[in-house]
Amino acid sequence: MNFDIPSELSQQINSAHDFVKAQLFPIEQQILHGDFFAQESQLNQLRIEVKQLGLWAPHMPKNEGGCGDSLMQLALLSEVLGQSPIGHYVFGCQAPDAGNMELLHLFGSSDQKQQWLKPLVSGEIRSCFGMTEPENAGSNPTMMSTTAVLDGDEWVLNGHKWFTSSADGAQLCVVMAVTDPNADTHRKASMILVPTQTQGFELVRNIPIMGDTGSGYFSHAEVRLNNCRVSQKNLLGEIGSGFSLAQQRLGPGRIHHCMRWLGICRRALNLMIEYSKSRAINSKQNLSQMQTIQTWIADSAAEIEAARSLVLQTAWQIENKGFKEAKVAVSMIKYFTANVLQQVLDRALQSMGGLGMTDDTIIAFFFRHERAARIYDGPDEVHKMVVAKALLK
Repeated sequence: MNFDIPSELSQQINSAHDFVKAQLFPIEQQILHGDFFAQESQLNQLRIEVKQLGLWAPHMPKNEGGCGDSLMQLALLSEVLGQSPIGHYVFGCQAPDAGNMELLHLFGSSDQKQQWLKPLVSGEIRSCFGMTEPENAGSNPTMMSTTAVLDGDEWVLNGHKWFTSSADGAQLCVVMAVTDPNADTHRKASMILVPTQTQGFELVRNIPIMGDTGSGYFSHAEVRLNNCRVSQKNLLGEIGSGFSLAQQRLGPGRIHHCMRWLGICRRALNLMIEYSKSRAINSKQNLSQMQTIQTWIADSAAEIEAARSLVLQTAWQIENKGFKEAKVAVSMIKYFTANVLQQVLDRALQSMGGLGMTDDTIIAFFFRHERAARIYDGPDEVHKMVVAKALLK
């Protein structure tokens, strides 16, 4: 493995870091705790500036309108953007849109690319991904109640989804639905493109996340599909390929997530350091002089570097050997990095005392929303089982 970073990528990383620190840190609280739609124009202006910097959509190749060059490039930029909750959105590589764009790029028909991929990459529209269901275990995506039945030249969808992130204001939902209940376990489901304005597509509510309902992009929705009809041409890929496509989407997606989490860790560590150095605990000492705080800082720094090395090594494996060869490592980075994230955030919050519980700092937002890191895209327990089974063989 070569750990050298090309000079062009190094410049991109530095430019992104400067932009995030100067332009996003000062406004992120206002964006996160206000109405998303009322502030969308401000975010769109920042997106224009990112495009002018040549840093737009690093997950997509240049011929599709992005600036993407490699998974390693995306991983390193994702770490920088992850320092702010609005970083990936402003740079046009936010989940769930990023994964949906990748699916359309790899498996979409020419008409689907023209209708959906092009405006998604340019940032004109948003999308969401409907897979998880409240009635079924999210840890087993082969268990699914949502159905899509072919009636003439139309798919008729019925089902119940939740944690359909960013559905509020999205124009497209990529829905996972059972199209052949009698097929083999991993061939039962397909992915179907459902415009959210279709009759029968109902956004029931934005789900409160530890009290924070959010709006627009920063929300997680409950959705119902009631005799929702779309064209047969809205099938993404082949019939029965839903599970396979989901794996394609989630593999690189876990690299995105892990590097974003490491950006959050870095931000939390820096805030813990800054706060502990400035917080007087008596007339002679600051918090940073306490051995416990010093241990938290040292442990956090080591854990971040260990997780970072593991994630970058896995990204290298995917690029050079393929996802199949890196499958076990992908599971390992998912639970390892998610736990490092939780530990670092917990220490940062604890070091700030009561302040850490408030939204006067960004730590509470991260703590509230990133606890789910150990659950979504496969809970820790499932990924540990994958790793253990591979080792036991």
